[in-house]
Amino acid sequence: MIFLSDFLNAEVVDVRQHRVGRVRDLVVVMTDPFPRVTGVILKGNRKLRSIDWAVVRSWDNKELSLKLEESVLQPHARLDTELWLARQIMDKQIVDMDGRRVVRVNDLQLSQVEGSLLLVGVDIGTRGLARRVGLEGLGRRLTSMAGRDWPQKLISWEAVDPVKSDVNSVKLRIAHTKLAKLHPADIADIVNELSPEDRSAVFAALDDEKAADTLEEIDEPQMQASILERLDLERASDILEAMAPDEVADLLADMPPERAQELLQKMEDDEAEDVEELLNYREDTAGGLMTTEYVAVQHTLTASQAIDRLRELEPDAESVYYVYVVDEEEHLLGVLSLRDLIVVKPETMIRDFMIKNVISVGLDASPRDIGEVMEKYNLLAVPVVDQHNRIQGIVTVDDVMERVMPGRVGQRRRRIF
Repeated sequence: MIFLSDFLNAEVVDVRQHRVGRVRDLVVVMTDPFPRVTGVILKGNRKLRSIDWAVVRSWDNKELSLKLEESVLQPHARLDTELWLARQIMDKQIVDMDGRRVVRVNDLQLSQVEGSLLLVGVDIGTRGLARRVGLEGLGRRLTSMAGRDWPQKLISWEAVDPVKSDVNSVKLRIAHTKLAKLHPADIADIVNELSPEDRSAVFAALDDEKAADTLEEIDEPQMQASILERLDLERASDILEAMAPDEVADLLADMPPERAQELLQKMEDDEAEDVEELLNYREDTAGGLMTTEYVAVQHTLTASQAIDRLRELEPDAESVYYVYVVDEEEHLLGVLSLRDLIVVKPETMIRDFMIKNVISVGLDASPRDIGEVMEKYNLLAVPVVDQHNRIQGIVTVDDVMERVMPGRVGQRRRRIF
């Protein structure tokens, strides 16, 4: 196998065996599927210079031999699509898709293919580090004496894509395809290990829905806020609109008030109004915990009409825990069993089979009180009503668990409006 470390600091001699300098780096052009080495960065007499890879005749034993005399060497013409391997990729980070983790680039694997030298893989193992300091041979002998193998840990370059040259890491090319197919919780774990710049790069590769779900999976409010602050207003507001209003309220509360106001103004009016309403409640109350995304239907509908209404609303999994029944002024009248809604005759009025004794909590109820109600009645969500029994939102079991379980710290909300 050929590695970048085999070239670094190698002596370079011209066709007359005159010393030209030492290899400081290799330059590759970003071609698919594997980048091709196009240039060599030399260091000599305290100066850096570049030459075309085409003038290299051979390399062996830490020496590069050139085809020309030093006096006729021309500088390598730099292209925008080129990278310096040692400076821009070595020692940086990549995402190991199989392990759903961020790992370090310890060396780079090269291969001679049809007269070209290609970058084909990334070494993320300890052998890569040992190779760079000249201890790979010793390490192999020691592991052999111990009766153990010392495997190479390589990732194909087909799974790696460099971020912009001014970013200190690399991420997988499949960030635009395969990375986006991961569960948001896995993406959040990966994002947690990246630098702030790289987090923004990952979110730029996700659609609004996946970006919203991933942002909600990140536990640290400060990190959530930092990610949004690095995105432009339009993109950030699109992501917020795809999130649950209660999550947005928590997130905006951890951002500078000026930025939070700007984002709210960019959001659609309906979504912004829901968020502003939630920000008016204390964080340790049902009003502060609830989401305004719930499913309610009018008591004057038939079972068939109610089902049509659900199809029209297209509720997500969280908000369709229960279907609440309200009147024209949003007074909470009952709750529907989805089973009953499906099996009852289509023309049956929903007020005739709804559960009228609805368990609810007030806007000022504490998280512990809500948790006790959910535990007592085995509820996945509980409606929150005002003093006139008008439904204002629902609190889901996961939001309550974050507040009342030992060892878990709920997200804090500051009053910024």
